[in-house]
Amino acid sequence: MTEATHTVKSYEQELERLRSLMARMGGLVERQTARAVSAIVDRDEEAAAEAPELDPEVDSLEREAEALAIRILALRSPMAVDLREIVAALKITGDLERIGDYASSIARRAMKLEMENNLSLIGLRNMGRLVQENLRRGIDALTQRDRDRAIEVWQSDTAVDELYTAMFRELVTYMMEDPRNIGACIHLLFVAKNLERIGDHTTNIAERVYYAATGEMLPSVRPRGGLGPTTVA
Repeated sequence: MTEATHTVKSYEQELERLRSLMARMGGLVERQTARAVSAIVDRDEEAAAEAPELDPEVDSLEREAEALAIRILALRSPMAVDLREIVAALKITGDLERIGDYASSIARRAMKLEMENNLSLIGLRNMGRLVQENLRRGIDALTQRDRDRAIEVWQSDTAVDELYTAMFRELVTYMMEDPRNIGACIHLLFVAKNLERIGDHTTNIAERVYYAATGEMLPSVRPRGGLGPTTVA
């Protein structure tokens, strides 16, 4: 094997390693999110405890992926699609880590939550289900480098925002109807906001996957439900 052939093989192995690290992160944050939603809507104490326990592994994978991406950039001088993929990876791992943080926050809220039986969690369950589905599709788009699926995830953010707006109004109504609901509703408002933020980071991932695959940026103004279009920060 020539030195050039060995170098190319090592480079390809490093790229595959980077993809593997992101896929593992994606799987973990998917699990964190699923367990966090279950902790709230099913009042599952075991799920509430498990989601935060996955945080250290997610953080470790982020650091490893970031170090590897920087190494590839510094030593391999990647070009074209490889360069875009590596630059996108640096940002995607940050999005995945933040999703894990929001899921852990939801789970911790579940541990503190004491609710009156008259509070309905149907809206929150629906929002959680949609956020999980979008996250799953976003991770699929990432691992398969699928531009079409990335666009689908990007477009689905509207529905998440509409559910969040509906949840906000519903919870405010509960607080106005009975002051005894205020404590629980404040926790649930934070949960709904964290789910909405998970949706935003999932959309970030979709945008970065699309850029890595095509070299083009999706529009800077995302479709938003309930509140109208918003420019991405």
